[in-house]
Amino acid sequence: MTAPLHLASQLAVNVLDAQSLLSAFGVLGVGVVLFAETGLLVGFFLPGDSLLFTAGLLCTNTADRAVHLSLVPLLAAAVVGALAGAQCGYLIGRRGGGALLARSRSQRLHEGAKRAEELLERYGYAKAIVLARFIPVVRTVLNPLAGVLEVPVRTFTLWQVVGGLVWSVGVTLAGYALGSSIPNVDRYLLPLIALIVVVSLIPLLAEVLRGRRGAKARGTQQ
Repeated sequence: MTAPLHLASQLAVNVLDAQSLLSAFGVLGVGVVLFAETGLLVGFFLPGDSLLFTAGLLCTNTADRAVHLSLVPLLAAAVVGALAGAQCGYLIGRRGGGALLARSRSQRLHEGAKRAEELLERYGYAKAIVLARFIPVVRTVLNPLAGVLEVPVRTFTLWQVVGGLVWSVGVTLAGYALGSSIPNVDRYLLPLIALIVVVSLIPLLAEVLRGRRGAKARGTQQ
């Protein structure tokens, strides 16, 4: 009887909620979600930043916590998921990602693709690939877009590894450090996750405003 109940709880998981994902799948879920978010266009809605932060927080020692994760396996899963996902997304782009993106009906995905392309044009391959890791949706789209634009394999691999390590390890350790230093930080988990989401969207909003200003300036010159 216990097994069917456990299976039912897994099937009822809310993929948009970091705590629900971690409760159902633990460390393995982190790797799978990061792979899907960074490697598959359908994973653009997944909560990468909040998942990493919450998972890091759940590695701290608090006796009354229903879910407790181990830091080293968590970091390993996060790194493997983030790096393998990005490389997979790049290969998908090289083999026809442009057609897949064109068939998508998601306005959010197309806007992300536009921002990713602008990022590549403005900052060049290295900086854009690293920065994209910290921008939701853009980190999903930039990898296949880099493949479509035929960014050199070595260049992409080098900088996606750098960006992937900084992002996955950095956000996870930030959650772990906060959970270790603040007693009963669980009480503030929802506001913290909301703050992380807002902060992660700041670069995207900055790019949108910069793009609009540039369009206005070009319109004025004409």
